[in-house]
Amino acid sequence: MKRTAAKKRYTASDMRAVSNNPEWTESDLAKAKSFDEVFPGIRRGRGPNKAPTKKLVSLRLSPGVLEHFKATGRGWQSRIDETLLKVVKKAQKST
Repeated sequence: MKRTAAKKRYTASDMRAVSNNPEWTESDLAKAKSFDEVFPGIRRGRGPNKAPTKKLVSLRLSPGVLEHFKATGRGWQSRIDETLLKVVKKAQKST
């Protein structure tokens, strides 16, 4: 297993020593503008999915089911989807 270098932890005094950004005053905060005011029309977000393959739903699951899938790590929601698809395909074959 490859070891990674330990990260340098900077202290507050380290940050003060290299900082040339003074703290904002109430006056500075009052004059501040939002990103959208300064750069209108730039922020667009992700936008619509070009080829939606799934539907967004709200679903209540038993605690045991949720714990089981979450314990398997990232992608647990996709694994629930895969499991349900298998059940649907199996049911369709038997009808």
